[in-house]
Amino acid sequence: MGKSIQLKNIKKSYGPVTVLKNINIDIEAGERIVLLGPSGSGKSTLLRMIAGLETITEGDLYLGDLLANDLVSGQRDIAMVFQNYALYPHMTIEENVTFALKANGVPADEVKNRLDEALSILGLSELKNRYPRELSGGQRQRTALARAIVKKSDFFLLDEPLSNLDVVLRLDARKELVKIHEKYQQTFIYVTHDQMEAMTLAHRIVVLHNGDIQMVDTPHNVYNQPANVFTAKFIGSPGMNILKVDQGQGHVGIDTQAFDLDPGWADYLSQAGACLMGIRPEHLRIVDKQERGRIKGQVKYRELLGQSFALTVNIGQQEFIVLEEEDKYQAGDSVILDFDDKNLHFFDNESQVNLGYPENFQFLIHE
Repeated sequence: MGKSIQLKNIKKSYGPVTVLKNINIDIEAGERIVLLGPSGSGKSTLLRMIAGLETITEGDLYLGDLLANDLVSGQRDIAMVFQNYALYPHMTIEENVTFALKANGVPADEVKNRLDEALSILGLSELKNRYPRELSGGQRQRTALARAIVKKSDFFLLDEPLSNLDVVLRLDARKELVKIHEKYQQTFIYVTHDQMEAMTLAHRIVVLHNGDIQMVDTPHNVYNQPANVFTAKFIGSPGMNILKVDQGQGHVGIDTQAFDLDPGWADYLSQAGACLMGIRPEHLRIVDKQERGRIKGQVKYRELLGQSFALTVNIGQQEFIVLEEEDKYQAGDSVILDFDDKNLHFFDNESQVNLGYPENFQFLIHE
């Protein structure tokens, strides 16, 4: 079982440039945390600070009960997997996996037991005498994972370890990672820019942007109750539609159109006035012309996404993206959109923070 991690008011600067701003996270022992964000958000830097590969400019890092700011990497009981595998090219799989154990004086029989167990879990037993140049990308990545597993460390840190693999191998590798964690229960921190990896791997997701934490919550809540506009648009493929609206007296106005708002929302937002409204593409539907619907628009263009089409629909000067399974609509078509009020989200115009949800909607949002 792993140990807890606490990051208290952590900051990281390179000269005048601040790349992480006042980071506060409490990670439970044995938890799977995913650091998710676009390139440049600071997620890899944060992971490297936990690992002892980057210094902390301000704040405190606790590994278990131990203040770890000044501990070198080798004193932190950490196993780390890098994006580029970092295997020794002149060593076999067996030699790569056991190198650190032997260097630290682990008894030979214990080294063999740990090696055999890790290679068996990752399907590498028959390949242990091969060199990295004789392996596929997936086999190299599994070797890097095996090298981390055998350390039996309290902390398991992974920096975009699957980004060099193809789609099928990534799916298999994600399943392997979950099985490894369920077996050893290390405290697990995983860096990625891939939201699908985050949603499938994490107990909780830490969403980062420009060195700031945007949200820390379960995958379900990050998707269904995003804390702000950035999280709403970053999570989802395509991301959430965000539109400027005027709201009041039970109505929502979008450009020259308006629709009635459920009384629960109307009461809750009575003081909000102009704000931002969000709805996910999969929660919009195009209805037949004879049906009333809520909003009228015109298809601007469409994209094939495999099992569905993403239609960009103009509403005056703004636009929705709608997911439609049938190939029925072309650019220029007039359409009527409908949706359920339980799938709406409202954000403050200035701060872009989620305004929350009426109490009588909670059971719908969490269903």
